[in-house]
Amino acid sequence: MTHSLVCAETVSRVSSVLNRNTRQFGKKHLFDQDEETCWNSDQGPTQWVTLKFPQRIRVSQLQIQFQGGFSSRRGRLEGSQEGEAPHKIVDFYPEDNNSAHTFTVPVAEVDQLQVTFEDTTDFFGRVVIYHLRVLGEKVL
Repeated sequence: MTHSLVCAETVSRVSSVLNRNTRQFGKKHLFDQDEETCWNSDQGPTQWVTLKFPQRIRVSQLQIQFQGGFSSRRGRLEGSQEGEAPHKIVDFYPEDNNSAHTFTVPVAEVDQLQVTFEDTTDFFGRVVIYHLRVLGEKVL
């Protein structure tokens, strides 16, 4: 059964936070399901989010909701298992709008994921994300 795999024990990191203001724009807002909060990156050519899960997972979908005007035209999902180098799982191509995007992922068993956002629609390279969900199942 497919469900959200990000839990309290999942360790997340982000490339940057706007003005280092983690209280207002920090990574915790990616997963809080609050429509009023978001992760807002600072400037840069690429932005990324890494997730280290407490156990092996089988990922099948990636869901992202950007703020229009602050999205990415091209994204890449990479994954790895403990002790291995990351490998590309899939490239994805979001639209520049406020809608939630769902991307089907070729089934991959991993312990860690990195979502990289390239070719941002914002002139300064900022990305704003309201929700990020990784769907799939835990591997027993």
